[in-house]
Amino acid sequence: MRISKVFNAILLSGLCAVAINASAQEIPTLQNGVLTIGSDLTWAPFDYYDKNVPAGFDAELMAKISKGLGLTPRIDDTRFANLVIGLSGKKFDVVASALYITPARAKQIDYVPYLKTGGSLMTLKGSEFRPETVNDLCGKKVASLKGAAWVPTLTKLSSEHCTPSGKGAIGVQEYESSPMAAQALLSKAADVQFEDAAVAQMLIKQTKGRLEITSKTIIEPVVIGLGVEKGNTVLAAALTEQLDRLKQNGEYQAMLTAYNLQEPTKDDIAAAYSGK
Repeated sequence: MRISKVFNAILLSGLCAVAINASAQEIPTLQNGVLTIGSDLTWAPFDYYDKNVPAGFDAELMAKISKGLGLTPRIDDTRFANLVIGLSGKKFDVVASALYITPARAKQIDYVPYLKTGGSLMTLKGSEFRPETVNDLCGKKVASLKGAAWVPTLTKLSSEHCTPSGKGAIGVQEYESSPMAAQALLSKAADVQFEDAAVAQMLIKQTKGRLEITSKTIIEPVVIGLGVEKGNTVLAAALTEQLDRLKQNGEYQAMLTAYNLQEPTKDDIAAAYSGK
């Protein structure tokens, strides 16, 4: 009886392994058995290095997803502005780097939505300038991550509102990483930093309270998605299936709680794609 149980356990294990391997073989990846992931590892708490090892929400999530697919995850550290270009150029299978869903990007790549966040305005601690909304940024120098989704919003606001009303243009200063944008703020090369809300909280801790968030609510809530090459429906479906699995077993919600993030609703996702 015991031998029968052991044999059944071995048989079941073998069948599972075969199923995983078959699933992995069906998924088109750049390297056999490997899921190559593009991430900008300068954006804590989403993506960063911890003792030279990729860490953060995206690294944890992709490790779980890759395991479910029977693939080995490999994260390529790439600056944010080059992620979409790299995906289109077949340098990665997927981008997992807190990539906001925008109508413009949706024309270039396909998405698997998985998070909701938003922006915050941050200044030097004790600064007399305490902006609460984007309308307070007229005539100011704003530090930002290069290629961030809110840059076009600030440019439009500047040309359509700030300049015509005589309040002065918004000087958007784009940097290769969020820490570099924060350094510009710390050195007073910028008046304010427009940053993702979760990242802003992390930067405040890293600078030991030298910075503070002045906006009262999340600015322009946004949906984040995993990026895949346009038309790669097989990989997108596989990622979606694994994400659903993590939601069902509770691992996804546990991660959201740990990182103080939210799951996007269907309405949130629809609004992200439409730009409304």
